[in-house]
Amino acid sequence: MAAEVGVAVIPGQRLGDMDQYSAGSGTYIKQRHIYASLAGYKDIISQAGQLPMIQIKATKASNTLPLIGTVVTAKVLSVNPRFCRVLIICIGTMPLKEPFRGTIRKEDIRATEKDKVILYDCFKPGDAVLAEVISLGDPRSYYLSTAKNELGVVFAKSKAGYRMIPISWTQMQCPNTEKTELRKVARVKYWID
Repeated sequence: MAAEVGVAVIPGQRLGDMDQYSAGSGTYIKQRHIYASLAGYKDIISQAGQLPMIQIKATKASNTLPLIGTVVTAKVLSVNPRFCRVLIICIGTMPLKEPFRGTIRKEDIRATEKDKVILYDCFKPGDAVLAEVISLGDPRSYYLSTAKNELGVVFAKSKAGYRMIPISWTQMQCPNTEKTELRKVARVKYWID
């Protein structure tokens, strides 16, 4: 079995189609496409008489510090009318050994109409968010922003417990119950390497 080691990938990145590859560890299938379920490196394994298998080799955890301007992946811990508290779990595509605390303030959620932002309509506890580090903040947390189109919620579960699908920049829908919930949705670009 020959293996072809590829480039770094992040969760949610489209890796290929079921017509050309089979899904291996660290991947999932959605609508006949294979996506990365964790951060790491793409690995394609050729199998005699079968489709090549795509799998993800996880990267080693990092102890890097978030720098101003870097994009981080964070999990929402709590939401209140002025800000939401998050836990930074990845810097770029690199998972962290120890998570850092972060804060997304009301004025840092959108680039326009900042006065009309309602935090409860943007984030919910448990959401995975892509955000940019804008300041070192206070001694306890980094200040983060989701004011760009490609930043915001990338993963959310519905009240029924199912992974939701983005249907607009402000809404996600539960595929099971078909109910919609408000979020500040990230404009994730899917690509194939």
